Amino acid sequence: MKGNELMKRLPVGIQTFRDIIQNDYLYVDKTDKIFDLVNNPKGVYFFSRPRRFGKSLLISTLNEIFEGEKELFKELWIYKADYAWEKHPVIRIDFSKSKARNSDELINYIVYQLDKTAQLYGISLEQTQYDIKFDELLTKLSQINKVVVLIDEYDKPIIDNIENKELAIELREILKGFYTIIKACDEYIRFVLLTGVSKFSRAGVFSGLNNLKDISMNAGYSSLLGITRQEMVSCFKEHIDQFLESEGIDKSELIKKITYWYDGFCFSRSCEKVFNPFSMLLLFDNAEFSNYWFESATPSFLIKLIKGKDLDLSRLDGVKVDESAFSSYEIENLKVVPILFQTGYLTITGYDKERMEYTLAYPNFEVKNSMTECLAEAYSYVERELVHGYAWKLIDALREHDFELFFDTLRVFFADIPYDFHINREKYYQTIFYLIFSLIGLKVKAEVKTNKGRIDAVIIDKDIYIFEFKFNGDKDQALNQIKDKKYFEKYQGVGKEIYLFGVEFTDRNIGNWVIEKL
Repeated sequence: MKGNELMKRLPVGIQTFRDIIQNDYLYVDKTDKIFDLVNNPKGVYFFSRPRRFGKSLLISTLNEIFEGEKELFKELWIYKADYAWEKHPVIRIDFSKSKARNSDELINYIVYQLDKTAQLYGISLEQTQYDIKFDELLTKLSQINKVVVLIDEYDKPIIDNIENKELAIELREILKGFYTIIKACDEYIRFVLLTGVSKFSRAGVFSGLNNLKDISMNAGYSSLLGITRQEMVSCFKEHIDQFLESEGIDKSELIKKITYWYDGFCFSRSCEKVFNPFSMLLLFDNAEFSNYWFESATPSFLIKLIKGKDLDLSRLDGVKVDESAFSSYEIENLKVVPILFQTGYLTITGYDKERMEYTLAYPNFEVKNSMTECLAEAYSYVERELVHGYAWKLIDALREHDFELFFDTLRVFFADIPYDFHINREKYYQTIFYLIFSLIGLKVKAEVKTNKGRIDAVIIDKDIYIFEFKFNGDKDQALNQIKDKKYFEKYQGVGKEIYLFGVEFTDRNIGNWVIEKL
């Protein structure tokens, strides 16, 4: 309904609270939760969330609150709350604006930000060393009032250089020295918030900041960033109504589809799931479904790390970890699963209180589908743009019962693997099969079962297709295994045709195959 005066513009790409409010963009009111933070007379917090989850907007909002800009909040919850709106000097540093390619560039950026803040408050700094200059700035600003320190993307200099371990450690030590000053100048400080994607252990970046409270997995702040289902339905009501016109489905079906694509992020043991805000804004702005969040930054480093660690991908979606996994991120010993959680590619889907054990899985279709395509590209050397098309070609071939085309297409995924690649070949090829069949299942929204790293696979679509692959084995032996173990029994009587495939895998690719229809 274009022209609807009630429908506010969407703040796509806008991370400045003042701009959103003054230009009447849509703002999902989170100030009741923000109030819990700022009302603490001495809060020193750390808060991690994946990229593009609204961390910079949170920092901007806090900046306005601590500068006493009450009138900007007159339509929001906090305006009527019992808050003093006392004006404080603010030191705000955004490391996302810096590309530190060496230690000098990082130090120069820190010094520049400190000098700029000093100039803003009419203060002259005499010190030149970056950490001592920070101490001097805090000391002099405290003569105005107690100081607020807001650090956005604190870990970006490290993450940008994570593949260069020596430089990453060097930058970590610089940041450690900088953040240590916050504890040393505690008497001058009113409030501190550091945001970032990753939580390095206390032995790393934060070793000198032992008064820091990590609220990243605190249930009370689980929806501080992100959009809850209730917020989506209420705040985006007019946008949903407009979207209905182009989708041609009823409202409940549209919300179900949006949920399937973008919901599912969870950051505490028991919390309300949240939608990715970046994807939500672009979804309603473009009025079409797409991989918005994932496409904004393909996780090439993570893909390399997964391959390097020889991870069993069939166990990744539903992996179980204990609590220690969330605080064991160190440059010297990078662990895949904690990083996948912190970066948003896995999320919490369950918690066993007795065992103190978390279950992690892909949050939604956008992330799982995109990540599976990226992994399929990495393992098969087929370009990702082609992976998507080949997956649909496999589906179409099955639906049309063109099984020659199906297996010819399947061969494409193995054709370009380097011949001299030093790998456990059977496990490597099994991983590719797992990824391909997972992709097929995602795209037809059907059940695809793989048996813990084995290549037995079931695709349930228009018909039912059961596969057994034999490495350096016989196609007939593979087919007989399906029949002997009666893999098909549970699928009989559901009104679908059942096809059994026995397939040889020889000479690094698909060999002969045999089919039998029940």
